[in-house]
Amino acid sequence: MTFNMILLLIIIVAALVLFSIETLPAEVIALGIMMTLIVSGILPADIAFEGFGSGTSIMILGLLILTAALVRTGVIQQISRKILMTIGDNKTKLYWVIMGTAGILSAFMSNTATSAFFTPMTIGLARKFKIPPSKLLMSLAFATILASSVTLVGTSTNVVVSGLMEQHGMAPLGMFELTPVGIPILIVGLLYMYLIGRHLVPVRDQEDQDFSSEIMPYISEFTVTSDSPWSGKSLDEIGLGKLYDLTVLRILKESGYHIEPRANTVFQPGDRVLVEGNRDQLVTLEDEGIVTFTGKFKQGQQAGETSQDFAMAEVILLPGSPLVGRTLAGLNFRDRYGLQVLGVNRKGETIHHRISRARLQVGDQLLLQGDQDTIDSLGSNNNFRVVTGKLDAMPETKRAPIALGIFAVVLLLVSFGIVSLPVAVMLGAMAVFVTRCITPGEAYRRINWNLWLLISCMLALGQAMEISGLADLLADQLVLLIGGTNPILLLSAFFVISLLLTQPMSNQAAAVVIIPVAIQTAVQLGLNPRTFAVMIAVGASCSFITPLEPAALIVYGAGNYRFFDFIKVGSILTVLIYVIAILMVPWLWPL
Repeated sequence: MTFNMILLLIIIVAALVLFSIETLPAEVIALGIMMTLIVSGILPADIAFEGFGSGTSIMILGLLILTAALVRTGVIQQISRKILMTIGDNKTKLYWVIMGTAGILSAFMSNTATSAFFTPMTIGLARKFKIPPSKLLMSLAFATILASSVTLVGTSTNVVVSGLMEQHGMAPLGMFELTPVGIPILIVGLLYMYLIGRHLVPVRDQEDQDFSSEIMPYISEFTVTSDSPWSGKSLDEIGLGKLYDLTVLRILKESGYHIEPRANTVFQPGDRVLVEGNRDQLVTLEDEGIVTFTGKFKQGQQAGETSQDFAMAEVILLPGSPLVGRTLAGLNFRDRYGLQVLGVNRKGETIHHRISRARLQVGDQLLLQGDQDTIDSLGSNNNFRVVTGKLDAMPETKRAPIALGIFAVVLLLVSFGIVSLPVAVMLGAMAVFVTRCITPGEAYRRINWNLWLLISCMLALGQAMEISGLADLLADQLVLLIGGTNPILLLSAFFVISLLLTQPMSNQAAAVVIIPVAIQTAVQLGLNPRTFAVMIAVGASCSFITPLEPAALIVYGAGNYRFFDFIKVGSILTVLIYVIAILMVPWLWPL
């Protein structure tokens, strides 16, 4: 063992310790690892920096842009609503619909792409059900990885293994050759995550705080127009609570009478409805053309133009403000400030009056919509304290079919092998910019740059293991240690070395390193090399015990996870997959 190999082992151990204790952000640790590899001379700088322009890094960047476009155009919200219509209030159905759908799609497309597509949708559905997103996101990532062995194209690792088998004189893997072992792995994995795994994930305090702030209720008021699809329908038929997470507090009829809402209450044109809901539901409701907020802001708008050009912000009313004790109607708020009040939050207190007639109090939080320059000027106004200075604009739903079509074309290009996944997703990113599904500025604001930096830096560690020869040495030493007297034990050893190498390295790189050693060993011992190749294909896809798999990294920040969470939950899952593989692989592909 060379000095560089010993030093690299020390760096890997130190990295695992730092990731586990999390004294520093994960992306800072990854950057430190890359720079240590360069300074120590283990990896040349030009090779270390290749990670930022690698296919994996470009693929992640393109996927983040595409998913941002899907959120911006409301595709995610619309699909979420369809899921809600299917599952109702059943949390068990929610789990199986999301994880089952993600698993099936991942069998035929990139698990990273599936994870990226489903992550914002899962977060939104978790909020509607008032459950922490962390309880679903890890299951989502694992569902996409579990499907890797269902088909040949479930992961590019299978394609790499198939190509290496051809190079060594064997027939390539068939499209569904791995399916008999892949389906049991997917089913057992999903059952484990539902019954045990998701309960092992703790709910972080910070996550609770963030979650609470996201679902803080606002009181708002809208008018049912004559052309509204809700006109003539009862509250039960509309499903305001189930589909939109809104609570109807009171209905004011045109005649001036107040009606207490009941399930059979029917909306009529001209009804003014007082509702309570979170900000995301309120700001998207009008965009769908269903209702009109009272006092709709129209300054500078032409007929038929929506409020897409306006920004939104959240502000708190300060002590000493002349607005305290006054009503929005009495203040003529829209004309005085050039802003529309979409909702009011009063420290969780429910307001049962029309918001335009309610007297403002110190600490009231207002959800405002208006011109960006006007909102920016609020910071210098002693009447308000800006809580959130710039919220996302309402979804551009008219371009939703375009964004969804672009994403579908990207998947088709990859599925039929016309172009590689990195090329396809970057073509898709360019397309969503050209079609104005999202602007570059909006996309850059939505991209999780910490995630991208973490992935790009960690690619250097896999390169270092391959260039230094440490990966080859570990594989050779394991074979020598086990010997050839027990084929099942040797097969298990290759599974273990595959899953260990695939944690710091890419799955494909781990397969490239271990497959030649395994095939050569099998031939020398007179065993079936195909059995070993299949076992390595399964083992190289077991990226559950660390969050360094791209599909897992996508949910890492969103779920506020810690490095050790994946070790705790993923270790048991890995053991279950090993048991399935060691029983079925030698049976289906006899030694």
